[in-house]
Amino acid sequence: MSNNRILITGGAGFIGSHLCKRLLGKGHEVICLDNYFTGSKVNVEALLSNPRFTLVQQDITMPMHFEVDEIYNFACPASPMQYQCNPIKTMKTSVLGAINILEMACNVEARVLHASTSEIYGDPLVHPQTESYWGNVNPIGVRSCYDEGKRCAETLVFDYFRCYNLDSKIIRIFNTYGPHMHPQDGRVVSNFIVQALRGEDITVYGDGTQTRSFCYIDDLIDGILNVMKTEKGFWGPVNLGNPESITIFELAEKIVELTNSTSKLICKPLPQDDPKQRCPDITLAKDKIGWQPRISLDEGLRQTIDYFKKVIRL
Repeated sequence: MSNNRILITGGAGFIGSHLCKRLLGKGHEVICLDNYFTGSKVNVEALLSNPRFTLVQQDITMPMHFEVDEIYNFACPASPMQYQCNPIKTMKTSVLGAINILEMACNVEARVLHASTSEIYGDPLVHPQTESYWGNVNPIGVRSCYDEGKRCAETLVFDYFRCYNLDSKIIRIFNTYGPHMHPQDGRVVSNFIVQALRGEDITVYGDGTQTRSFCYIDDLIDGILNVMKTEKGFWGPVNLGNPESITIFELAEKIVELTNSTSKLICKPLPQDDPKQRCPDITLAKDKIGWQPRISLDEGLRQTIDYFKKVIRL
């Protein structure tokens, strides 16, 4: 396999940092671009001594030019707490950032993989969600900056393909967890683990019966790389996530058990537009790229708990 020069935007973030490490391990040259809004240099600190790794601090909303063979676009805050704190910036990152990446890809003839999200399905009326489902999204709600920003970015990817024959792929990422998650990112897995390790009350929003599925980061990276390897003309989108659902209440109980915590579960009102169910249909991923998750929730949570024990103050 020939080695490529690869740009990863959002490369110092949770998913991006794992992708940087994996691609370096395959012998590629990696340029990691991040503005550190939600990413952290700490996530890629161990990679800095690698001569094939370059770290660039830049905002994706600013024009850029890198001579690369492949681009993985992961630059955008992904947790509700993060993307709602500056909704206009979030929308700009999704839309202007996508335009900048796609323009550059056309100029240097690079293949692009764009990271979209299960949030484009909104509060889904079908379960599980297939790639053909158009979604049920509130266009003016507090989550809209992210949901609609990502939907618009998908439109741009397809239009660049149709107008310029750009070699592009889209993945829709469902809930993912693992090491390098930020302890204060507001996501359910990190919230529950941090609260359990500290012996604090575990905050369950709503009555806890809403369901989610959780994919371990190593499995997700496998799926991302498999999609990028598909032939030109296959653009997706492809759901990447775990098809096994669990209620939020069951997840909280599982984390309490795995951490041997004394934490109690308390319920608070459900945030606006929070989906009641979210689970991918991964038939396309199985058929097209031969991918499905292999790491169990218990195994993945144990590894994630071990990581948080090292990075948070108890």
